[in-house]
Amino acid sequence: MGEIPWIKRMSPKLTAPSLGNNTADVDRLVKGLKHALAGTDVRVNFSLVKRLSRDLRRYDYGVEAVLYRDGDRWQLIDIFGGKEAKALHGLALDLGSSTLVLRLMDLSSEITLGEISFNNPQIEIGTDILTRIHFAGREGGLAKLRTLVLDAINLNTEKLVKESGVSPKSIVGMSVAGNTTMTHLFLGLDPHWICREPYIPVVNRPDVITACELALNINPQAPVLVFPNVGSYFGGDLIAGILASKMTEQEDVSFLVDVGTNAEVVIGNHDWLMACAGAAGPALESGVADMGMMAAPGVIDSVVIDPETGEFKIGTIAARDGSSAIVGRGPIGICGSGLIDLVSELFLAGMIDLRGKFVPDRCGKRLVEMDGIRHLMVVPAYASGTGEPLTLSQIDIDGLVRSKAAMYTILTTISKTVNVSFDEIGRFFVAGTFGSYINPRSAINIGMIPDLPLDTYVSLGNTSLAGATMALLSLDAQKSLFHIRDQITYLELNVNQEFMNLFSAAKFLPHTDRSLFPSVKRLVD
Repeated sequence: MGEIPWIKRMSPKLTAPSLGNNTADVDRLVKGLKHALAGTDVRVNFSLVKRLSRDLRRYDYGVEAVLYRDGDRWQLIDIFGGKEAKALHGLALDLGSSTLVLRLMDLSSEITLGEISFNNPQIEIGTDILTRIHFAGREGGLAKLRTLVLDAINLNTEKLVKESGVSPKSIVGMSVAGNTTMTHLFLGLDPHWICREPYIPVVNRPDVITACELALNINPQAPVLVFPNVGSYFGGDLIAGILASKMTEQEDVSFLVDVGTNAEVVIGNHDWLMACAGAAGPALESGVADMGMMAAPGVIDSVVIDPETGEFKIGTIAARDGSSAIVGRGPIGICGSGLIDLVSELFLAGMIDLRGKFVPDRCGKRLVEMDGIRHLMVVPAYASGTGEPLTLSQIDIDGLVRSKAAMYTILTTISKTVNVSFDEIGRFFVAGTFGSYINPRSAINIGMIPDLPLDTYVSLGNTSLAGATMALLSLDAQKSLFHIRDQITYLELNVNQEFMNLFSAAKFLPHTDRSLFPSVKRLVD
């Protein structure tokens, strides 16, 4: 990761006090640590001061100290008996609005000891961020939102600890990457002004906080690094993504796209970064189709349609072997990547036209009408894992077309703003669960992403968690993330007139200007 660890373990040379050497216990420890650290300042919190005399005598002054770097000094986390000191651990947290992921690390070996993913319990208040912000304004609302997420984190930390056989006290550091609102709710900060003019958060760069201040069930003095944000709509999860992608180490200009609650886009290289966010995310994540779901086992993530026979070959996340057979209990829904595959295949097979409208002659018996709305039968009830048919309605397709148009327009707008053409893009990084499953060829076919060589597209998976892990292990990575934060210029799309003009042109498959998608033109002509 980096040459300098954020959390360090040291064995200061201490002698027991005597009449001839009556230095105070805490001063004795600090002096020994400063000597081992070549004179660097060492601070000790008062909560530790109150018990250090007891602990030093308990271990007969033969201790190992654990410290973390805080600016130009080191801060003491805890001391352990030198003979019984065990491995030290840390937690990295992806603080998602829908899903949280905790990773337990061995700080010395940098080996992952365990990882657990779980739903954000705040969903019971509201699936979207705005609902949670409004709820936080009610009496007791903010406390309830924080308690929900904190209890879930502590419960799943306990599970990780038991499964890995480590002690909570040995977890001496934690890093947290989340969007601006989730960070506020985690810290118990009022998010009221995040969604109201002038759209500002309480804080952009929280100080390192101790675990006991946050009521986290790990070592009480463990430092908790909460990733900084740029503003209301560009949070620490995106900064973690930039860090993980290493796009700021490249001379070539790169794109980074993360699709979650919003579609968030960054363009830049080692000299500059520009970012923006737009409302394409929920539609692609699970919010368009009636059968739409988050990516999970049993969910459709790939579709191929035989243009001659019209046969649907469906793949699910539970069976990624390319088999056309429906395994287990059958598909239970479709995720964003599967929906993109499906619409792409329908377009190539001529079952929908360039407006995204069904072509009855091509759809045949699969096209049915339900409550006055046309639906395409994707999986019949007998083959479905839900016992109900999985269908795609005309309304579903219209929603996806708007979402894909928003995505392409976001990319076009930000590239035009920095005067960089798509042909000049060296790498196009796609992050998150969406990026793990998306087929770039399908996304190009419907005009959602630029028509670039397929090897330009790089799936990175969970970059929020990856960036949080890097910062947990490396002081160099932490310095990079704060440099990244200061380097970003944010583009506000809500007041960008060109965005609306470009959006209208992008609401066709793949686009009104077919010359922008030559590879698709060859497939459909």
